[in-house]
Amino acid sequence: MNFKNMIAASTVLLTEGSVVERINRHPSVNLDPHICHSGLIYDSKGKAVLKEIYMEYLDIGKRYNLPMLSLAPTWRANPERIKQSVFSKYENINKDCVNFLKEIRKSYSEYSELIFIGGMMACRGDAYRPQEALSKVAAELFHKEQVALLAESDVDFIKVATLPAVSEAYGIASTISSHKIPYILSFVIKPDGTILDGTPLHAAIELIDSEIDSQPLFYMVNCVHPTIFEQAMAKEIKFSEMITDRLLGFQANTSSKSPDELDNLAYLDTSDPEEFSASMIALHNRFGLKVLGGCCGSDSAHITAIAKRICNV
Repeated sequence: MNFKNMIAASTVLLTEGSVVERINRHPSVNLDPHICHSGLIYDSKGKAVLKEIYMEYLDIGKRYNLPMLSLAPTWRANPERIKQSVFSKYENINKDCVNFLKEIRKSYSEYSELIFIGGMMACRGDAYRPQEALSKVAAELFHKEQVALLAESDVDFIKVATLPAVSEAYGIASTISSHKIPYILSFVIKPDGTILDGTPLHAAIELIDSEIDSQPLFYMVNCVHPTIFEQAMAKEIKFSEMITDRLLGFQANTSSKSPDELDNLAYLDTSDPEEFSASMIALHNRFGLKVLGGCCGSDSAHITAIAKRICNV
C-alpha cells in the first residue's frame, strides 16, 4: 500500500520520538553545527548510534504491528548548510541519508511494508524566530534543490517540520508541489491558535490549500506540549471545523517549557511516559489525529506507551 492510501485507510499511525536531542546528549557523538545529524552516516560510531535510535522506534511499530513514519536524517541538509560543513565533499548527502534509512527498513522483512520513509526538511533559519523566515519567493528558490534531491531519492513523502511562519511554508509547498510527491507541513503553534508569526493556524492552512496546485497531504504540529496543542485546537475549531480534517498529526514535547527555556536547560525536562501517552490518546480521540509521535524530551518509552494505549495492551 502506498503512503497516501495508508493514511486514508488507517485510524492511527506512529512516528518517531526525539532523534536529534537524544544524539545531542550522547556522551561520545557530536552533531555537526551546520547539518546536524546528517553527517553521522559517514562516521562509524555516529552511524551506529543513529541506527540504534531509529531501530528502537521501528521495533515499537513492529511489536504492535502499527504503521510507522520514519524520517531520514536530512533535517538540516540544505545546500547552504552543506557547503558550510566539513561534509561538503560528499556529493549527495540527502540521497545517502535516505539510503541509510532504506537499508534499515530492509532488515524488517514483512513489517517493512508498514514503514514509510520521509525526507525531512526545515526552515532556513531558527525555527523559533519567525522574523528569520524567508518570503514566499525566497523560500521557493532556497529550498528548491533539497526538494529535488529528496524527490529523486524516492522517499515515500517529504515532511517539513518546525515551521514558524506561513511565508516560508508557502514557498516550500510551492516547490514541492511541482514534484507531485506527497508532503506534510508541520507548524509550531502558540496556545492562542496562531503559528509563531501570528497567523491563525486555520488561516495558514486555508491559504496554502487554496493557492498551491498540489496541496499538502495533511498538516501537523510539532515541538509543543499536549496542553498547548489542546488549547490552540479548542480555539481554532471555533473558527473552522476544517482544521480537524486537515491537521492529522502531532509530535509533542514532553515538557511544557518554551523552546527558549529548553534550549538553555542543563538537564532533560520530560514527563512520565504513561502521563504523556494518555494526553496524546485523548487528543487523538478528541480531534481525530492519525499520526502520533514525540519531539523534545521524548524517547522510545514515550512511543511505546502510545502504542500500548492504541492497542489497549
